[in-house]
Amino acid sequence: MSYFTKYSSQDLLYIAIFSALGLAVKPIVAPLIHLISTPLMFPGGSLAGGLYMMWITLAVVIVQKPGVGFLVGLVQAVVILSLGLFASHGAISLISYTMPGLVADITALLLKRKDTIYAHILICAFANITGIIIISTLFLRLPFIPIVISIFIGSFSGIIGGLLSYSLFIKLKKYRIIGNEPRIANGRE
Repeated sequence: MSYFTKYSSQDLLYIAIFSALGLAVKPIVAPLIHLISTPLMFPGGSLAGGLYMMWITLAVVIVQKPGVGFLVGLVQAVVILSLGLFASHGAISLISYTMPGLVADITALLLKRKDTIYAHILICAFANITGIIIISTLFLRLPFIPIVISIFIGSFSGIIGGLLSYSLFIKLKKYRIIGNEPRIANGRE
């Protein structure tokens, strides 16, 4: 039995869409964030990470099946490695994209309700902190104090990403793009 049989076609579509959105946001947001982070001399990924991790958070909350965050990260890592995008991290990208997704999955498993604002914030913040720790230690090899500062900044960014994720989640539910309720067209089901 295949690992993917537990996911419906719609689940896999959500995984693909949120993976693509996470990658599409990066080249737009990164230069803007670096305008702020470079003069302050801290890694821009710490500040921007919440905006990337919000897509993993949405996927985890919407699909609500184990392994979704990991799959979103894996799809992103494979795309990054195969296309050579953001190539400065190289093979570390496989770890730096999948581990935050795995932590998002674990965080979601520990939460009773995943559709609350607090769940979105926790999932996004922990995923972002994981990415920061991986990049700071494996790639940038920062000393302890800059890592702590990056984690603090990343926590703030994760909170913002969680708030944005929750806001999008509410809008998607409002317009019945997600959810289990049947869609009604012209008054008929």
